[in-house]
Amino acid sequence: MLDSGQSMERFLASVERRAFRMAQIATNSTDDALDIVQEAMLGLVKRYGAKPEEEWKPLFYRILTNSIRDWYRRTKVRNRWRSWMQKIGNANDAEALDPIESLPDPDAHNPEDQVMIGDSVVALDAAIRTLPPRQQQAFLLRAWEGLSVNETAVVMKCSAGSVKTHYARALRALRKLLEDHWP
Repeated sequence: MLDSGQSMERFLASVERRAFRMAQIATNSTDDALDIVQEAMLGLVKRYGAKPEEEWKPLFYRILTNSIRDWYRRTKVRNRWRSWMQKIGNANDAEALDPIESLPDPDAHNPEDQVMIGDSVVALDAAIRTLPPRQQQAFLLRAWEGLSVNETAVVMKCSAGSVKTHYARALRALRKLLEDHWP
């Protein structure tokens, strides 16, 4: 049992940063993203901890995408009925930077290249945020997480053909939006 717990801890540690980034892109909120990832991790441990280790990744991302979808629903309802409570300019607030992430890379050799790469990453991040949610999911699960078409279909609760369509549309949109940053 101890070995299973250690395996689960290693698995969760291996996916936490990417899962957080996926949730942060989807919600545009650090706090909501943290809540969503924590909810997904707890759900995996509680409901599927006894499952074989090779099943954890698709199960975790299914829980994560369902949690993101639930967040969209709650936000839509909350915004509909409480729009007067929203602060103007909330979307423009700069999020606090993680001090570790703001440290210079000791392996960096050319500041000019770093600025260009940084601009490209910012543009990619903004472009991903413009994608419809299903295209966002397909792109992040396939490109970032390396899930297969079938694993992505299980996570997204759709057919493999739908995954291919969403992924292709996401790539087409990203190529068009990012043509100035990548050849």
